[in-house]
Amino acid sequence: MLVAELKSFYAVARCGTVTKAAAQLGVSQPTVTGQLRQLESRYGVELFHRQGRGMRLSDAGHSLMPMVEKLVQQETEIDFRLRDASDLREGNLRIGATGPYYIMDTVRAYNQRYPGIDLTLTIGNSQSMLQALHDYRIEIATSSFLMDDKHLYRRVIAADPIRVVAHRDHPLARHGQLRLADLAEHALLVREPGSMTRQLTEDALQAAGVTVRRTLEIGSRESIRQAILCGLGISLIPSREIPSHPELAALDIEGADIVMHEYLYCLRERQPVQLIARFLEMAPAPG
Repeated sequence: MLVAELKSFYAVARCGTVTKAAAQLGVSQPTVTGQLRQLESRYGVELFHRQGRGMRLSDAGHSLMPMVEKLVQQETEIDFRLRDASDLREGNLRIGATGPYYIMDTVRAYNQRYPGIDLTLTIGNSQSMLQALHDYRIEIATSSFLMDDKHLYRRVIAADPIRVVAHRDHPLARHGQLRLADLAEHALLVREPGSMTRQLTEDALQAAGVTVRRTLEIGSRESIRQAILCGLGISLIPSREIPSHPELAALDIEGADIVMHEYLYCLRERQPVQLIARFLEMAPAPG
């Protein structure tokens, strides 16, 4: 209410009459007159001297005018900023992903269409990205975990078969495809707890009744890649995440349908926000 009263005060001070001020504000004359009276009555001050139909600022009105003028300017700036944000001319969108493989094309397209939006991409495992989403540290998350949560919007953006990756000189690399049982006598490289790739690997081996000779836990995709190149073992990796390297061999798994599904998440309450909604529209759907 105070802001509306001050806007009427400002308009009358600028226009000199209630009639002109009401026309400028798009309200009725009684509305402007009533707001001025409420303002003066509430604080026990006289802001104008009435001279016929004209209005002249009192000393109190003169001292108030610079502050009200600044308030009106700030309101205009706020309105401009909000319209800019709605039109996606400026802003910041924070994205958390399990890897760039499933989301980078969307990030590139979004950046081209909305160059005024600053994009931040954070990489982590599936569970950490979903936690960051709940903590409002990111706006968009991709994760391989299927989480049923009424507070989350979710949709599938990729379905990626998992393959065995080994050094080209590894004994298993001679095969075009292999069975999970063939892994039993070899060192298996796995991601850290919280990784969906690790969970799918362990679930598939358990379902097949396979126990591997030795496992080595390594906390990142890049480190697993380097470990394979160094001959430390083999690993199960989603197809899109398999690095292109002449020393690596990617092998199909016979008799096991192991697929990594990648999901796009945002908080359901934030789904209508234009910054987020436009990204969701541009994200892929598996074909």
